[in-house]
Amino acid sequence: MRRKDREITELDRIVEIIKKSNVCRVAFLDEEYPYIVPLNFGFDIQSKKIILYFHCAKEGKKISLIQKNNKVCFEMDCSNKLIEGEKACDYTMNYESVIGYGTIEIASDSEKMTGLRALMKQYTPREDLSYDERAVNAVTVLKLTVDKITGKVYL
Repeated sequence: MRRKDREITELDRIVEIIKKSNVCRVAFLDEEYPYIVPLNFGFDIQSKKIILYFHCAKEGKKISLIQKNNKVCFEMDCSNKLIEGEKACDYTMNYESVIGYGTIEIASDSEKMTGLRALMKQYTPREDLSYDERAVNAVTVLKLTVDKITGKVYL
């Protein structure tokens, strides 16, 4: 990272940024161009490792790409605010972001509800939510095990 003064490496600070983010953009390796898609997500910490969860259809481009190569890159950001300047080159942005790399796979049946609960926890404090069995059976949960992650902040 070029701007070491903005780098965040502490897991607790990275998790704070993740909690404040609404979307995780995941980049898959396609044949000619990368394929990036914004996804709702949830996360968990297991043995000091970040696990991200997503939901999707049982088939489609993401599933096909995972079957070919399950190495991905991801990005999240929050606290975005334009800072105006006197001249064009004086404009800047406040932000907090994380970028990471990992391995994505289809979650096992035993991990599926863990992933769905993590997704809901990201967006609501409610813990009394019920899950429709038909809807749960119709969805695929993806599990991304983070291998490397770094954060960057400019506030």
